[in-house]
Amino acid sequence: MIEVSKKCIGCGKCVPVCPFAAINMIDKKAVMNEACTLCGVCVQICPVQAIAITREEASRRDHSGFKGVWVYVELTETGDKTHPKKIKPVTFELLGAGRKLADELKEDLCAVLLTDKDHGYEKELGSYGADKVYMVEHDELFEYNTDIFSTVVVSLVNRHKPSVMLYGATIQGRDLAPRVASALYVGLTADCTALAIKDGLLLQSRPAFGGNIMADILSPNSRPQMATVRPNVMKMNEPVHGRTAMTVRESAKLDKSLRRVKVLERKLSHDGGGVRIENAKIIVSGGRGMKTKDKFKLLDELSKLLGGVVGASRAAVDLGFKEKTHQVGQSGTTVSPKLYLSFGISGAVQHIVGMKSSDVIVAVNKDPNAPIFNVAKYGIVGDAHEIAPKLIEALKKK
Repeated sequence: MIEVSKKCIGCGKCVPVCPFAAINMIDKKAVMNEACTLCGVCVQICPVQAIAITREEASRRDHSGFKGVWVYVELTETGDKTHPKKIKPVTFELLGAGRKLADELKEDLCAVLLTDKDHGYEKELGSYGADKVYMVEHDELFEYNTDIFSTVVVSLVNRHKPSVMLYGATIQGRDLAPRVASALYVGLTADCTALAIKDGLLLQSRPAFGGNIMADILSPNSRPQMATVRPNVMKMNEPVHGRTAMTVRESAKLDKSLRRVKVLERKLSHDGGGVRIENAKIIVSGGRGMKTKDKFKLLDELSKLLGGVVGASRAAVDLGFKEKTHQVGQSGTTVSPKLYLSFGISGAVQHIVGMKSSDVIVAVNKDPNAPIFNVAKYGIVGDAHEIAPKLIEALKKK
């Protein structure tokens, strides 16, 4: 419920910022019409705090009208003038996970796309499993902005009432999801590594207590049930070419005054050091067992011979063996390569969370009881300093 108190001075600042033209000035007082979605933008903009939203207690809400699994579509810059943006891979991973959830709930899987120009994204989203695409096209959506994007997402949620909404645990997703959750007064589970349905509710699993245990979280009083999911954790389904999604085009009236942050200059930088670790097909990773920075360099040579990149455990990074950008694990980067070679890594929960979805894991460790062997397809009990040089020698001969 939204109310305008006697403090309203009739300044009219709330009128242009309402995304759905839900505010009229009558007798010098703001009056909300039936188009209001309780997004809260007018509350933020009011200079005298005359507008207030009263929300029903979560335990008393009627959840029967909430249907559908939604996935937020994140776009990334390409540098190509013809197609300046493309869909981030984490979106396709979420569509794969969302497809299973939607099928079990017998609900639609929907993608939420905010963009300034449509470049046929809905075709690609449909091929990866989306039944429906909610698309908002507006000039103000040319780049990500917390105020603008959260306002649109909140309005869409209030209008269509999804039961589940998923975001990638990326820089953008970690910024947008909590803002939307706060505006909607619902819970949010961050950095999930597994999703399932339990008794009709979204079961969200994530590392807790520093990664020492895995916590299963349910949100019985939250709609939508919201979660961010780490990239490279969920398996991406193969696209079904020719499969299409129904496109629902939504209108939004967005005023520039919504932007509280102004971007003065934008620069795109591209790493010249080869493949980023999160995109690598082969990773050769080392831990504390490599002992010194010089001995760790064996893995650099091995990764080059295999055409891969070097990874490191948190212990190895803390000891200065490798830079933070190479860290694999809960506090580093989640990876999902075709081949993951592990040398001298015992396999703490925090590390395993970040690499267990790799296709083939090969572990080398002196300790036969090392936890890393529990997730490895091939395990070698031995000294990494003896095995790595022999592997390098064998590859050179070939």
